[in-house]
Amino acid sequence: MRRRWMAAVAVSVAGLLTLSACGGGDKQESGGGQAARKVEVFSWWTGPGEADGLKAMREIFAKQNPNFEFFDAAVAGGSGDQARALLSSKLQANQPPDTFQGHAGAELQGYIKSGKLESLNFLYDELKLKEVFPQQLIDQISVQGQVYSVPVNIHRSNVLWFNPSVLKKAGIDGAPKTVEEFITDLDKVKKSGKIPLSIGSQWTLVHLLESVLLGSLGTDAYNALWTANADWSNANVTKALENFKTILSYAGSPQDDWQPAAKQVADGEAAFNIMGDWAYGYFHNPPEGGLGKESHKDFDWAASPGTDGTFMWLSDSFTLPKGAPNRDGAIAWLKVAASKEGQDAFNPLKGSIPARKDADQSLYKDYLSWDLEQWASDKLAGSIQHGVVANDQWRQAITDAVGLFQQDNDVAKFQQALVAAAKNSGQ
Repeated sequence: MRRRWMAAVAVSVAGLLTLSACGGGDKQESGGGQAARKVEVFSWWTGPGEADGLKAMREIFAKQNPNFEFFDAAVAGGSGDQARALLSSKLQANQPPDTFQGHAGAELQGYIKSGKLESLNFLYDELKLKEVFPQQLIDQISVQGQVYSVPVNIHRSNVLWFNPSVLKKAGIDGAPKTVEEFITDLDKVKKSGKIPLSIGSQWTLVHLLESVLLGSLGTDAYNALWTANADWSNANVTKALENFKTILSYAGSPQDDWQPAAKQVADGEAAFNIMGDWAYGYFHNPPEGGLGKESHKDFDWAASPGTDGTFMWLSDSFTLPKGAPNRDGAIAWLKVAASKEGQDAFNPLKGSIPARKDADQSLYKDYLSWDLEQWASDKLAGSIQHGVVANDQWRQAITDAVGLFQQDNDVAKFQQALVAAAKNSGQ
């Protein structure tokens, strides 16, 4: 299976590199006879909601930059794993796109250390972005005083999605507030005959793990795991991993990805699912792009158990690669991504909230209104799976450890693997 996947990636890489060789900075005749330079924008926004949001920003870009032609180099794949593999190959071949999407935070450190990205301090100064982005966000995306990406949105990772009717049938009054209550409720759902917890492919288990660690350890202890000389071998981490084991024992059969797992909750087959807030758009959007479900009736939400008061964040952002074929076009795109107009056009459709503090709050309703309030007041913790606290090497080691744990359920071996992953992270 792994060999077939690697072969598929190799074919995709070859195709993408060929595409970039004839795209990127090429010139093309526009309708008025003037040469429009292509701007290759690399992302993984291909699904419902996210593709609509990208289209909305693209329309703003076209209006403001008639001399540039947007070239969509989006690559499909849950959580961007496929896109990142292809992007790494492009950068190693010194064939960068003009700009690429990446998760703000540690995910970009490998590119920064290898000299693949330009600092964007000049753009932050020109656009006064440090005045409109929250200071704690600036702090978490800065590396030695330099900022290398422009966050276009904020997503919340630690969201518990649930079906109110399934909970009521199991005798549960509302969302569990602690990990211990969650385990109790999972058992009640199991006895009622429904799936207690739906899960997707392997990356969704890493996503689940980060919420269980945060809910079990608390914010300060969780954040300490990502500092120098952090102790992953302590008894509190052991207890958190035991909780993870117990919670996983109530999971249904793994689905192909997060969408079919979320659908089990929306359809009343399962009670709970822990997933990022992009699930809201999938639940809520009309059937042509989502499930067309009604919030607080067909589905509802709360902070994942034990994490109320803490916003586990991640952010889609765009970068400026060194050697970008069309550097001016890339900067023009970054200005749209950073702007109030761009973020307010993109985020309501994507199902996320803006990174900027001056957004038009009237555009963010229902779940997104709750999310904005939480973002403004909560403590912050960074996502593992989505690139905030762990670089790609570390995240991959954690992913491998989770995969082995899924097979043998050995907490001691799992913890040893996480200790080793932290030691060898190179972060």
